[in-house]
Amino acid sequence: MNEDHRKISRSLIFPAIFVIVIWFVKFVEIIFKIDLGVYGLQPLHAKGLIGIITAPLLHVSFSHLFANTIPLFILSGLLFFFYRVIAWRIFILIWLLTGLWVWFLAREDSIHIGASGIVYGLASFLFFSGIIRRDAKLMAITLLIAFLYGGMVWGVFPQFFPRERISWESHLMGLLAGLILAIYYRKAGPQRIIFEWEDEEDENDDHDPEDTMDNHFPNDNPEINYFYQE
Repeated sequence: MNEDHRKISRSLIFPAIFVIVIWFVKFVEIIFKIDLGVYGLQPLHAKGLIGIITAPLLHVSFSHLFANTIPLFILSGLLFFFYRVIAWRIFILIWLLTGLWVWFLAREDSIHIGASGIVYGLASFLFFSGIIRRDAKLMAITLLIAFLYGGMVWGVFPQFFPRERISWESHLMGLLAGLILAIYYRKAGPQRIIFEWEDEEDENDDHDPEDTMDNHFPNDNPEINYFYQE
């Protein structure tokens, strides 16, 4: 297995574990016939604070769970592959910031469960980070996110889903968390590689007058120096 394959495998370990955990939680509910929704995030209530941690692990139904599973796996995999140096910080901060802001700002008479806030946070971070860093590979990820999940933006507008109990607050807070973290960590992790071309100096100081004009043009074999921007 070459290095690229090992890197991909390592990047998928946590996403796979996280997906297994949220499915395990749902099966526990079904098998033991219990409702863990009481551990969801209830805004502005002290007992709802635990939901900042537990809410992303809970889902109303299997369809709700399946809807979050694939984007969670793909987006977190991309995060750990391209931003492995800061991936843990980004994932945890998206989780906590989204939950905390929902607790402060969402409707008081509601309970929020599901990992969609994290999904929105990951998509937002990957999208905006690629734009900010202006790296070709990361910009490709930006375009991929726009193509695959561009429609997610409508999830922050409750008027489009008046009859559905969608936590648009979690979607909005996740989107904002991803954007803010993309800006704050813009100088951490992968950076755009700057290419600088330098002309080789002519080793012969004696020039034929007839060659004077030729010296104004770049050498045919320029030396290329690569600089990695920290």
